[in-house]
Amino acid sequence: MTTRAEYCVIACAEAWRGDGEVLASPMGQIPSFGARLARRTFSPGLLLTDGEALLVGPDGRPEGWLPYRRHLTMVTGGRRHVMMGASQIDRYGNQNISCVGDWERPTRQLLGVRGAPVNTLNHPVSYWIPKHARRVFVERVDMVSGVGYDRAVGPYHHLRRVVTDLAVLDFATPGHAMRLASVHPGVTVDEVRAATGFELVIDGDVPDTREPTPEELRLIREVIDPAGLRDREVAPR
Repeated sequence: MTTRAEYCVIACAEAWRGDGEVLASPMGQIPSFGARLARRTFSPGLLLTDGEALLVGPDGRPEGWLPYRRHLTMVTGGRRHVMMGASQIDRYGNQNISCVGDWERPTRQLLGVRGAPVNTLNHPVSYWIPKHARRVFVERVDMVSGVGYDRAVGPYHHLRRVVTDLAVLDFATPGHAMRLASVHPGVTVDEVRAATGFELVIDGDVPDTREPTPEELRLIREVIDPAGLRDREVAPR
């Protein structure tokens, strides 16, 4: 039986389908497992990094050298696809990882803007949100860290998808408002709606997130994550 966490790994892996030779930069356990799965299966051209100065294979072994100056060249030229997190995200993909509440007197200080503006304006970006909730999917973010479609400029801006523990969402609509692309098996459309603080675009019958192949399940369970760390991020259901 496929677990919810395994559907999330598959959904994250699909974010990099068709990217070709780009630098995959996943943030978080499940996105990392997804990137490694994509590299081992349908996206063999992906470049993976150790986060410092090396390119590595899906087994973690060094494959090449990626000094920071070359990393920055890739970042600003559309040759990277990062999957970030979001403390808040709105219907057009504006992301907040900086603070909650009014900027002058926030109720909670978070990471700060970090590299989110550069990421969202200069190369494709996806998001991984392990807990789909109304406090995350908000009508209006308190602070714009990553830039959404209603504020976008530049030729490389492309928000690919949002993966959560409930569903996969994208911006494949005429006005680039967030659309419910699929629900993970066992989740209903009404559950996703109830956990979202704005009205999602829903085009007819929403499909289930695709099933992993037997080989993909084997890779996830025996090669990529034999310790079962995925279940710590998304509990089995």
